[in-house]
Amino acid sequence: MEKKKAPPTVADINVTPMVDVMLVLLIIFMVITPMLTKGQSVEMYRAKNPIAMKDADKDDAVLIAVTRDGKIFMSPGNKLIEKIDDLPGKVKDLLADRTDKVVYIKSDERAKYERVMEVVDAVRVAGVEDVGLITEVVPQERRKPE
Repeated sequence: MEKKKAPPTVADINVTPMVDVMLVLLIIFMVITPMLTKGQSVEMYRAKNPIAMKDADKDDAVLIAVTRDGKIFMSPGNKLIEKIDDLPGKVKDLLADRTDKVVYIKSDERAKYERVMEVVDAVRVAGVEDVGLITEVVPQERRKPE
């Protein structure tokens, strides 16, 4: 009885497993990416010379969003605030153990000014001294010459 010889070794790279892994990663990122938006999405006011507020992007930043129809959302948690009178208590609870007591407010550009000022006043009632108003930068090509 003859011994069977092993087939010759293949020197080519098998890319099929790598392609499978890449497709799975692509699908995972496509599913997760829409969930990464922090807070409620609003069309923010555009300013020519905004001040950069990098701390607003932190995971534990207190962010309040005012939508076009006047609804108020608060993150972390993206919770809907039903009554403006509940806002100071919730802000106090979130900032109780923090050294930096900063609240960031982003508002839809078509939200009523009165509603935004109610939110700012409610945040001030909570004892917050530093309030950041988040805006977007006007693109260079859209700026009008002065």
